[in-house]
Amino acid sequence: MGLRFETRRSDSRWIDTVWTCTSEHVTEMASVAGVRWGLVFWERDGAASAGITGPETRTGTAPVPEGATFVGIEFAVGTSLRAVPTPALVDGGVELPDTTRRTFRLDGARWQTPGPDDAEALVERLVRAGIVVCDPLIADVLRGDRPAVTGRTVERRFRAATGLTRGAVRRIERAREAAALLAAGDTAADVVAKLEYFDEPHLARALRAYVGRTAGQLREGAGGAIALDVAQRVTS
Repeated sequence: MGLRFETRRSDSRWIDTVWTCTSEHVTEMASVAGVRWGLVFWERDGAASAGITGPETRTGTAPVPEGATFVGIEFAVGTSLRAVPTPALVDGGVELPDTTRRTFRLDGARWQTPGPDDAEALVERLVRAGIVVCDPLIADVLRGDRPAVTGRTVERRFRAATGLTRGAVRRIERAREAAALLAAGDTAADVVAKLEYFDEPHLARALRAYVGRTAGQLREGAGGAIALDVAQRVTS
């Protein structure tokens, strides 16, 4: 079967998406570049684990524990953890210690492990405790506002909050959107026009760098398991 993803948007300004995944008969997957950090919780054979995931600037291959179930929270761009600067998480992550099926430890305190419907309540508690914080300037910039600071200041704070440049965020987000459109059946020519790539070779280079799939593989659902939430598909 592969990886069975289900993803939902959140109405919390602190959260982008909440996702669940089950791994069946798969031991590795293609990881896809992404601009957000997250919390992920998983169980396998009765043992529980938790970790912090960071933004990823390129595609790669990641191991998958077979027969595991996952719950993940992807945080909004501009949020960060008080104890772990987002730049330190780029292309990496941190496994959290002393995790049980009911609780996990973060920033010196113990918290209840969430199910997919409990993510917002957990994050609200983390926010109230000052563990999850947000730079409001980043949200303003992403909305297209022009804050009353210099461009250098904006870029510095953007890097501090996200670990990435604004240009990198745009490129990665566009490649992910392109992959989702192709997986939904759009042609490469359609995607080039919709997302304003220069031409199909330009699109192909972006997919190779950030998604690890060709346009044809995405349209056909080929190439193996991939960590991409495209219309809750089952990728095998």
